[in-house]
Amino acid sequence: MGLLEVSVTDMKPPAPELGPMPDGLSPQQVVRRHILGSIVQSEGSYVESLKRVLQDYRNPLMEMEPKALSARKCQVVFFRVKEILHCHSMFQIALSSRVAEWDSTEKIGDLFVASFSKSVVLDVYSDYVNNFTNAMSIIKKACLTKPAFLEFLKRRQVCSPDRVTLYGLMVKPIQRFPQFILLLQDMLKNTPRGHPDRLSLQLALTELETLAEKLNEQKRLADQVAEIQQLTKSVSDRSSLNKLLTSGQRQLLLCETLTETVYGDRGQLIKSKERRVFLLSDMLVCANINFKGQLEISSLVPLGPKYVVKWNTALPQVQVVEVGQEGSSYDKDNVLIQHAGAKKASAAGQAQNKVYLGPPRLFQELQDLQKDLAVVEQITLLVSTLHGTYQNLNMTVAQDWCLALQRLMRVKEEEIHSANKCRLRLLLPGKPDKSGRPISFMVVFITPNPLSKISWVNRLHLAKIGLREENQPGWLCPDEDRKSRAPFWCPVLACCIPAFSSRGLRLQLGALIHSPVSCPLLGFSAVSTSLPQGYLWVGGGQEGAGGQVEIFSLNRPAPRTVKSFPLVAPVLCMEYIPEPEEGESRDGDKKCSAADSSAGVHPTVCLGLQDGSILVYSSVDTGTQCLATCRSPGLQPVLCLQHSPFHLFAGLQDGTLAAYPGTSGGVPWDLESPPVCLTVGPGPVRTLLSLDDTVWASCGPRVTVLDATSLQTQQSFEAHQDAAASVTHMVKAGSGVWMAFSSGSSIRLFHTETLEHLQEINIATRTTFLLPGQKHLCVTSLLICQGLLWVGTDQGVIVLLPVPRLEGIPKITGKGMVSLNGHCGPVAFLAVATSILAPDILRSDQEEAEGPQAEEDKPDGQAHEPAPVPASHVGRELTRKKGILLQYRLRSTAHLPGPLLSVREPEPMDGSALEHSEEDGSIYEMADDPDIWVRSRPCARDAHRKEICSVAIISGGQGYRNFGSAPGGSGKPALCGETDSALLIWQVPLTL
Repeated sequence: MGLLEVSVTDMKPPAPELGPMPDGLSPQQVVRRHILGSIVQSEGSYVESLKRVLQDYRNPLMEMEPKALSARKCQVVFFRVKEILHCHSMFQIALSSRVAEWDSTEKIGDLFVASFSKSVVLDVYSDYVNNFTNAMSIIKKACLTKPAFLEFLKRRQVCSPDRVTLYGLMVKPIQRFPQFILLLQDMLKNTPRGHPDRLSLQLALTELETLAEKLNEQKRLADQVAEIQQLTKSVSDRSSLNKLLTSGQRQLLLCETLTETVYGDRGQLIKSKERRVFLLSDMLVCANINFKGQLEISSLVPLGPKYVVKWNTALPQVQVVEVGQEGSSYDKDNVLIQHAGAKKASAAGQAQNKVYLGPPRLFQELQDLQKDLAVVEQITLLVSTLHGTYQNLNMTVAQDWCLALQRLMRVKEEEIHSANKCRLRLLLPGKPDKSGRPISFMVVFITPNPLSKISWVNRLHLAKIGLREENQPGWLCPDEDRKSRAPFWCPVLACCIPAFSSRGLRLQLGALIHSPVSCPLLGFSAVSTSLPQGYLWVGGGQEGAGGQVEIFSLNRPAPRTVKSFPLVAPVLCMEYIPEPEEGESRDGDKKCSAADSSAGVHPTVCLGLQDGSILVYSSVDTGTQCLATCRSPGLQPVLCLQHSPFHLFAGLQDGTLAAYPGTSGGVPWDLESPPVCLTVGPGPVRTLLSLDDTVWASCGPRVTVLDATSLQTQQSFEAHQDAAASVTHMVKAGSGVWMAFSSGSSIRLFHTETLEHLQEINIATRTTFLLPGQKHLCVTSLLICQGLLWVGTDQGVIVLLPVPRLEGIPKITGKGMVSLNGHCGPVAFLAVATSILAPDILRSDQEEAEGPQAEEDKPDGQAHEPAPVPASHVGRELTRKKGILLQYRLRSTAHLPGPLLSVREPEPMDGSALEHSEEDGSIYEMADDPDIWVRSRPCARDAHRKEICSVAIISGGQGYRNFGSAPGGSGKPALCGETDSALLIWQVPLTL
């Protein structure tokens, strides 16, 4: 391993110590000193823990006679602890000299870079992490078989000052880098721009994040191997499952302990038991968990259970079924559903061909309510024909009944929704019955929380897509041996759709944006599996043939065209502009109040055309209303568009940057007045990037940085030494910007603050094994999303490179991957579609119970299905005051059974006063009745919750090509024609 044993004298170096705090420090300097103190203290404690592992455990065990643990096993258990201690002792020595001179230099970042970028650190930590599971299993076995060893561990723990077990000490190296990252993030937050330590802190953060990611991945792979080995042990050697598990072809995507529940035919719970469920890349395995007589040891070291496989089934045959879907998806196949674990389906159940499972007949109750509502609506029509006036029989009361039933239906839907939140119901194939009819059986698992349920449904869905031919394999890692498989978090190709096919013209793709909407109708599983909700706007055209916009809806299982309209000239660029944040206005002078903003700016889509037109469309729905239009100065083609809070910027062919000021009206930009024109350079302005309070504009190889508000040039720099190479793409991540150029196959990284050139990567080296002999490659599109840099090339190949996600420098450290699915011509664009899963999905039932209704009650006669609402509207809907609703209580019926048929719940028991507010007299004319009261309450509870993002990546180009098959076809599916414009959509696993 290149590590030498070195004898070191016992003279200890001085412990790092901060001197007294000097006077006159700024608040930030004081905080930085405190953070440095925390680094020193946590490092001291860590080094002490490593020493304890060696002095209190390893050395006594090696010297003990008779041996409680053989010398060979001792070496395996404590493998690499000594080397890790050596690395950190060296770091501590360097740290003490830094601490001594802190008040004069205030630098620490470069020390982290120097200490932890050495390959030896990764090597010793990798060995330790990969060996950790093995070391723990040796300790576990020794505890069970050697009483002397167990006694030794107990004695050591009792004697230690903090009672930390050996396991507690040995897990610390696995947690060390995440602790460093948190401390350095704090330090960076308190280091102002221009500080000499800032760039080195950002580089240190990148170094540690990369190291932690590599160790995490290795630990995950080691755990995966251990889990599969443990499972394999429980299967007989001759079984087919054993052969499948030992072939090494399967990845473990997810495994978790879930509670299996068995219900009777009336929906009552019969029994529940914990099971270990394994999702492999092509099969699902369920096992019993067997812990026996090992509780005493489990306090010293975590125990791995023994498994007994209960069933396993191929993934394509597994169906996720939500409560309320029983009748729809599979009854028509004449399948008899049996209940796993129940003795026999009841005779009645067999007669109907289904058994009600889980929540007792919730769906049936919902259907009953729907029928009752239809009856009450007919009664309402009859009441409207009455000639007399009656106090408790009039339209107000009848409408209130309708609203009450609608509310009860919503409550029932919520109950079904809640039942689905932690209930994973799987339909699995069983053995056919005597007549040969297929029998399916239902297994119901309770997951620990809603996130776990989402994770299972999402991974099951993507694993099934991953089994399609085009995803087998979908990615290649360009390793020397060509054997390493793409990791489990890889995006999977979900679909390929033709664009502009209806026109019959060969139109070229120009640009694409995603306009998100939030659809409240989606069920729990649909949210976990569907593409990000919303619409894709695809623009393009051809010289002389005009332009075209096609809008695809992503709100169905398969994307489909919902609208298409022609334009006078080809579309060159597009920009999606979301609604402004609450309290932010586009005209820089004044903040708008909530009242103004409700009538204010909706999300919009801006298009830039070849003939110099800029068009602004409303993106609230597919109504495609054109809100504003203008022509660029000198009718120059609009090559790129970018918005900032105060301006819409357009980069033009002649080197001009046109800035259109924001307005506070219905249209976000003032396109009527002439724009502010700035000359960026002699050539075309190819790309723009909005960055904090600046805008970067490229012209040829130069990039100019402008203040986004005052439009003054701050600085400019050469991004490429070749005058003929223009900057064509810029994307930001962390504290860096990656750039691509019109010639050459390299991409370059620049620092956002110092504008320093930090890294250069040649994309051609990543694609040589896919395109042998292809020397000249050019980058045609760039995108950064969730720690991955997507690079599209002129050969139709797409390369994926990992970049750090934190606020450090987004340097590329890994080899990355190449997609075997691509285009026949250049990749015209790469775009991302994201939508945030509705936060109420993650609400616990208790929160749901406390919370008021989130939507307004609708008058009868309106459709019950809400239309999709733009995501940006949802927040506004919540803050608007609720309508006022009446509550009726009739003395004569108060004692009868059944719910009080009134739209509001009964009066609170605590006697708290009800708020009164102004009524709408046109509907409610009976407010003087003593048994009627008015109640309203605001609904602005939108507490901050963890958001889950559904993400898809879309590439556009000419045709579809699978690079894994030989030219001329090898039976790989032709998803699109070779010459049509095509969109490839990749789905990214949810990050939970």
